[in-house]
Amino acid sequence: MTLDRKNIPTIADEYVLGLLDPAEAVDVEAEMERDAELKTAVAESRERFLPLDVSAEPAMVSAALWQRIESALPRQQAEASARPQAPANDNLRNGWRATAFAALAATVLLVAGLAYSLMRTVEPMVVAVLLNETGEVQAVVEDFGNEDATIRLLADIAVPADRTIQVWTLPSEDMGPVSLGLIEGIRSAHLDGPALPLPKDNQLYEITLEQQGGSPTGRPTGPILAKGWARLPR
Repeated sequence: MTLDRKNIPTIADEYVLGLLDPAEAVDVEAEMERDAELKTAVAESRERFLPLDVSAEPAMVSAALWQRIESALPRQQAEASARPQAPANDNLRNGWRATAFAALAATVLLVAGLAYSLMRTVEPMVVAVLLNETGEVQAVVEDFGNEDATIRLLADIAVPADRTIQVWTLPSEDMGPVSLGLIEGIRSAHLDGPALPLPKDNQLYEITLEQQGGSPTGRPTGPILAKGWARLPR
């Protein structure tokens, strides 16, 4: 299996969540034996998604819902009997009911499970509190390590009409500062940045004031509004 090194976090998440087809899952498992980065990414994904495994509770279907389903079954059976049928079978009604109940139960549990998963909050890998030059808190960045981050503005920041706030991080000195995205207006935002190495403790994050459309050089050019260093959640 040939891995796109930039997509290893995504592949790990899909493997842990069971989104890969069986052949792809087997390939990932084989690749983990010789790829330390992939093995680490899968372990980190399992840790992030662990709350979904241990916190979910069975979803119960109300008796009233079952009664409505059961009352509708004879009508469904009558409609089916109007069409040419195989010889009558005494087990038809019971088999139909069992099939309908099982299918509906599976659907209800799946929807409940998906809703629960969506309502759960996946823990960020690192959190950075950004301070201005006087030490006042301006924003908090949460980096989830899968090209996904959020920034929450905690102070009023003056932004001229022809300027915009840009969010940056410094994965390493060799890589240099990388943009995580722009903030439209003056509000908290979701950032869909580029594929980067997994964030780590003491990684630098900052926000700068740039021209509309962002820095023309791909590097910070405007004044630094706030910055801070990442910390691992405890």
